[in-house]
Amino acid sequence: MIKDKTPLTETLNPKSIDLDTLDTREIINIINQEDINAVNAVIEAAADITMAVNDAEKVIREGGSLIYIGAGTSGRLGVLDASEMYPTFSLPNGIIRAIIAGGQKAITTPVEGAEDDGEAGKASVKDIKSKDMLLGISASGNASFVISALKEGKIKGAKCWLLTCVDNEYDFLDGTIKINVGPEIIAGSSRLKAGTATKMVLNTISTTTMIKLGRFYKGYMVDVVPSNQKLKRRAINIIQEITGCNKEVAAEILDKSSGNCKRAILMQIKGLTASEALQMLEKSDGSLRKALEQD
Repeated sequence: MIKDKTPLTETLNPKSIDLDTLDTREIINIINQEDINAVNAVIEAAADITMAVNDAEKVIREGGSLIYIGAGTSGRLGVLDASEMYPTFSLPNGIIRAIIAGGQKAITTPVEGAEDDGEAGKASVKDIKSKDMLLGISASGNASFVISALKEGKIKGAKCWLLTCVDNEYDFLDGTIKINVGPEIIAGSSRLKAGTATKMVLNTISTTTMIKLGRFYKGYMVDVVPSNQKLKRRAINIIQEITGCNKEVAAEILDKSSGNCKRAILMQIKGLTASEALQMLEKSDGSLRKALEQD
């Protein structure tokens, strides 16, 4: 009988064998050192991450969506990243979204067997279009829910990528991002280094894509949605910093712009009405920098 090959994420880390005999500070130091390995692994994958961002940007510019799909920790990290796209970048719901094995319940509660359900994975992407991009997330590289979804997405003509922490190869994919973090301090607990690295990669992909799409200006979150007091203060501060106006003027112009920070900045700097600022942004593909450079 041939024994199944153990994924790297399940193997034993030699540094952890006597971990329970160490004092608290020593345990923490070892965990922190392993996290540094995760950071370095992400840096080493920069070329593949770059290609994934280029695909994501192209897909979104052409009217498609970027869809994360994962199970367990991987799925939850996808949900977390996607859920931040509207408040941070004012990205309409659905353009970057997430599918998690087991559905909404699985976000907070383990759903036993969900990651092994290939049929459910296939069904979860029934609405995927050829103009979309699927980014499967599987630390072990073999979650049936994820791989089946990617195969179905490819049949439908979508771009299909896999983010993983092992060397699994699937020749039907458009690309693979391999984050070789090595064995976890607790064997098989991929919420640790693998989870850290996954979060970093998702942050990098979504943030870089949004920057490329013009939802950023001079370090500022200019597409912030002022949906609560904290974010409203942030929007006012951004307007002040970029235009040089005082707090009262910034608050007034933000109100006149219907809460659109980029529009408010254009209104203040160029003396435009809200509708004129909107037209200028539309001509500039939503880029504040390009709009400010217009005569």
